[in-house]
Amino acid sequence: MLRPIAIATAVSGTLDILFAMMLAVAFGRQIPDMLRFVASGPFPSATNMGTGGAVLGLVVHFVLMAIMAAALVWVMQWRPVLAESPLRTGLAYGLITYFVMNWLVVPVRFHIPLPPKPLSIATQLFAHIVLVGIPMAYIAARYLRSRIA
Repeated sequence: MLRPIAIATAVSGTLDILFAMMLAVAFGRQIPDMLRFVASGPFPSATNMGTGGAVLGLVVHFVLMAIMAAALVWVMQWRPVLAESPLRTGLAYGLITYFVMNWLVVPVRFHIPLPPKPLSIATQLFAHIVLVGIPMAYIAARYLRSRIA
C-alpha cells in the first residue's frame, strides 16, 4: 500500500505545487511567499521564517498530498469497484478534496469569507480534479488491479 501512496503523492503533489507556483507568478506573487503561506496553515509563524519557511511549505504541501493519497488508496482498497472507473473516482475525489480544503479547512484556518471568488473556484477545481484526484485514482487503480491479478 505504501508504493501507490508514495507515487500518487509525488505525481499529484508535484503537478499541484507547480500549478500553484505558476498561479503565484501570474498574479505577481513570489513563490517563496506562497510556500510560506502554505506552511503557515499548521505553523502560523512560517510567514516570517525566510527560506526555512518556504521549505517547510513544500514539506506541508507534500504531507497533505500524502494524507489525500493514503485516504484514496484506503477507500479504493476497501471498495475495489472504485478501481474499475478511475476517471469517475478521480473526478469525485477531486470534488471532495476541493470542498474539504476550500469550503472548510482554508476558511476556518485563515478566516477567509465564503463563497470563494469565481477565479479561485475555477483554478482550485482544476487543481483538485485534474492534478490531484484523477492522477491519484489512476495510480491507485493500477496498483489495486495488479494486486488482484
